[in-house]
Amino acid sequence: MPIIALIIVGAAAGFLATRLMRIEADIPTTMLIGIVGALVGGLVLRTLITVMGWLSGFIGAVLGALLVIWIWQTYIRR
Repeated sequence: MPIIALIIVGAAAGFLATRLMRIEADIPTTMLIGIVGALVGGLVLRTLITVMGWLSGFIGAVLGALLVIWIWQTYIRR
């Protein structure tokens, strides 16, 4: 996935993930969570499901962002 598309998908995934996890975060934090989640989730899902195309990248980005939020709440924020 090109880097510009990764940023756009990551920002959308970060927004969705912060809403699903009921996190109040500013825009840069939301984008950073989404982009890191997109990297983590996109790479994991790309190795598992290579046939679905960009949809697997978006699902992976949301799942990765949820994972990053969970790690952030569990280990870093406290």
